[in-house]
Amino acid sequence: MKVLTANRLSDGIAVWYADGGWAETVGHADVAYDKAAEDRLEAIGAAAAANNEVVDVNLIDVTVINGLVEPVRLREKIRAAGPTIRTDIGKQASPAAARAA
Repeated sequence: MKVLTANRLSDGIAVWYADGGWAETVGHADVAYDKAAEDRLEAIGAAAAANNEVVDVNLIDVTVINGLVEPVRLREKIRAAGPTIRTDIGKQASPAAARAA
């Protein structure tokens, strides 16, 4: 399983393709379950990069746990959560993250 991730060009925030746009959280990203779906996501990412919406477009490996998408690699987990030294800032400090913990 893979999802499409990038960094938004306007502010550098890590984003994931979800529901026809770019979301700031990975939890509900569109998941590619086969090669055709991966190719579709890659085309979407290439078009967004060409339109200067995002940079560093990549497909990453994920798992789905309790209905939410979670990155497999540590690097991507950190991009999804935010800084590792201060949990009071970044995405992990959001009210939604506190409720999930």
